[in-house]
Amino acid sequence: MAACLAALGHRVLAVDCDPQGHCTAGLGVDKGRLRGTLYQVLAGEQTVEQVRVSTPWGVDLVPATVDLAGAEVELVGMPGREQRLREALAGAVASYRYVWIDCPPSLGLLTLNALVAAEGVVVPIQCEYFALEGLGQLVRTVQLVRRNYNPQLRIEGVVLTMFDVRTNLSAQVAAEVRQYFGAKVYGTVIPRSVRLSEAPSHGQPINWYDPRSRAAESYMELAKEVLAREYER
Repeated sequence: MAACLAALGHRVLAVDCDPQGHCTAGLGVDKGRLRGTLYQVLAGEQTVEQVRVSTPWGVDLVPATVDLAGAEVELVGMPGREQRLREALAGAVASYRYVWIDCPPSLGLLTLNALVAAEGVVVPIQCEYFALEGLGQLVRTVQLVRRNYNPQLRIEGVVLTMFDVRTNLSAQVAAEVRQYFGAKVYGTVIPRSVRLSEAPSHGQPINWYDPRSRAAESYMELAKEVLAREYER
């Protein structure tokens, strides 16, 4: 999404808030040559400007490595622990049209920091049964964050991903999600795609790795839909 929005002419900053560092690797950044990461930013040792790196895809990145896993423990004892990311980004995002924060697949302190810092949440849901189980908890977490820390936070939209046209399950999950979220669900559906799986291993976003693939076309359509919804507000 970050690369697609950049391709459409917008200045984009991606913040990798996941210790797995998939966003960092997927943008082709060599983790062994980093000056610093989000871990140092949350620890107060460096600023966003000091660790930020540029990528060939028009996206600037605040990278992450496995060291970020330690932040979950260290944040517990820090004052204003849920505000650390928002405070760190406050002076660094003015020149960007979009800031995308990639969250870990859990609802710990890193995700809490992301939700407190964000204005909106885009929820990707795999079209598989177990993906529905954590949905209610995520919605409750967003409501709690809105009530206690970030009144402007909202669910911006829901993206159906890994949709397999060959299975009834994908269609059933999509129908349940649309029934639950209604108009919040984006019309664009991301298909299950081998090309999407291959792109990160080459350190390229899908719209650069194979721009003519159905997956790349779907993400570009989704980016345009995100822009259109914003302009409608």
